[in-house]
Amino acid sequence: MKHENLILLILTLIIVIAPMVIYSGLGEDQGYFGGADDAGSDAVSETGYKPWFESFWEPPSGEIESLLFAVQAAIGAIIIGYAVGYWKGQKKVE
Repeated sequence: MKHENLILLILTLIIVIAPMVIYSGLGEDQGYFGGADDAGSDAVSETGYKPWFESFWEPPSGEIESLLFAVQAAIGAIIIGYAVGYWKGQKKVE
């Protein structure tokens, strides 16, 4: 059992350290870690698509936008957690 834990620890360290060694010093300027949002918006803009309407409110800063995204994720996690807990509770009652 100890050998299995040691092997798992070594594999975890390799998984964590390998990307840092492979991509050390390289960032978005070199095309790494660009993200799907940027690639998708670039692909759509190349087609000449024009949006039908504009947003009625833009967050004043990136921090506010991140806060709203985090609140949305927290609300979703609470709803999913409640549903799973309720389902598990119902199974336990039966």
